[in-house]
Amino acid sequence: MSLIFDHVSYTYSIGSGYETKALSDVSLKIGEREFIGIIGHTGSGKSTLVQHMNGLLKATEGKIYYNGEDIYDKDYDLKDLRTQVGMVFQYPEHQLFETSVFEDVKFGPRNQGLDEQEVTLRAYEALTKVKFPEDRFDQSPFDLSGGQKRRAAIAGVLAMKPAILILDEPTAGLDPKGRDEILGMISDMHNTVGNTIVLVSHSMEDVAEYVDRIIVMDEGSVLYDGTPSEVFSHYKKLEEIGLAAPEVTYLMHELADRGIPVDVNATTIEEACESIAAYYGRTGI
Repeated sequence: MSLIFDHVSYTYSIGSGYETKALSDVSLKIGEREFIGIIGHTGSGKSTLVQHMNGLLKATEGKIYYNGEDIYDKDYDLKDLRTQVGMVFQYPEHQLFETSVFEDVKFGPRNQGLDEQEVTLRAYEALTKVKFPEDRFDQSPFDLSGGQKRRAAIAGVLAMKPAILILDEPTAGLDPKGRDEILGMISDMHNTVGNTIVLVSHSMEDVAEYVDRIIVMDEGSVLYDGTPSEVFSHYKKLEEIGLAAPEVTYLMHELADRGIPVDVNATTIEEACESIAAYYGRTGI
């Protein structure tokens, strides 16, 4: 499985007074079993980027290939692409519309033309994967809490068994407990199911904690693309474009500036604790 952007650009409202270039010459490859974080300030192009991944938007220039096939070919089946590259939008109520949670989750696989037994099985498996309480399967999705709506929306996409799952700000509006539960569930699912996860987030701590690769968008272009430690090593440049590194990054650099030989590439609390503990173990303090 691979998704390739080949010099993709996108312009909104071409020829009008509101013409805006949202993507500019973006080239990147998304591979199998990756956990990718996409970050950027408001208007950087990150949401526009992910909406190209399953053909919701069509590039003004450039090509996109999924498994070696040009998704803009006139004979290409975009409906099939959207079952392989599933998207959960920032506001889950935009995806919930059936009379019950279970019926809502069944919609996707039923639309794939599967028989009712397989549809039911997939819906049950998907809701189980997201740890949705079984006693609420028959509840109206509009009576759910914010966190439950998120789980139901994710389950609705998972039921189609996509190879790539895109989550646009999946923790927006949730309290810290709900945010940790959703991100922990997504991480567990990635480890067990093995699909590729693309996480759009404003939280540097979240992407540092969970993802293996970070793509930084700035003014419609890819500014950085690398591991969390590689990307956050450019924390001063990130500040210039309205972002920041995780608090751990600033702490470790401050300790290093004071002469304490800690790992300035640590991006999570666990990594920082290990580095600091190792220093104190060496010094015997």
